[in-house]
Amino acid sequence: MTDTASTPTETPTGPVGTPLTVGARPYDFAFDPATTALVLIDMQRDFLEPGGFGESLGNDVGQLRGTIEPLRAVLAAARAAGLTVIHTREGHLPDLSDLPAAKLHRGNATLRIGDVGPKGRILIRGEYGQDIIDELAPIDGETVIDKPGKGAFYATAFGDVLRAKGITSLVVTGVTTEVCVHTTVREANDRGYECLVLSDCVGSYFPDFQRVALEMVAAQGGIFGWVAPSPAFLAALEPLLATATATAAAASTAS
Repeated sequence: MTDTASTPTETPTGPVGTPLTVGARPYDFAFDPATTALVLIDMQRDFLEPGGFGESLGNDVGQLRGTIEPLRAVLAAARAAGLTVIHTREGHLPDLSDLPAAKLHRGNATLRIGDVGPKGRILIRGEYGQDIIDELAPIDGETVIDKPGKGAFYATAFGDVLRAKGITSLVVTGVTTEVCVHTTVREANDRGYECLVLSDCVGSYFPDFQRVALEMVAAQGGIFGWVAPSPAFLAALEPLLATATATAAAASTAS
């Protein structure tokens, strides 16, 4: 495995086992914070910044950047509440041994995977462009999954990490909505995970794809999961955040 996975040393803050509820489509999403992970999919420079792989495909990276600020707020709240946080990065080994020819040659990109671009070799693990943007950089204790495909489960330790941590629900964010986000949610659904997609924390280069992809998740009674805006999720976390704040205040006073 080529994943990098670090294990948190602290248990979640707040009342373990307390169910919380998010106002969502097609109906409310209930989750236990102790068994829920926030997943940030592929928030990488190669996709969100000029000069990366996304732009080499002819895309306007500005279409994705609207996800950054709401996701920063969600990430900060999840950390404060003690939720498990998992990041993914799409990318390949330097020798391209895990890159199918069909993926390498498809399309009409000006730069292909492995070529040298303004941020280093395109979508190659360890290169500057393949890493996560500064605004959402992982901190110590957060798991980072390097994946060669679109979905987070394929050829990675993602499923093993979820099982080891006792995770049963995923709050899914990242890019792009109709590709890596959708693939991961579909894979998770087949494995029995409950998925909430935060609509303003996922992004597509194509507004029509964004709209339809979110509709597909919640269609038919939630065939792949639930959809909600990030303020609804943040509101659901408020009791947990209040507990965490009170605990921190008490600890500070005691010291």
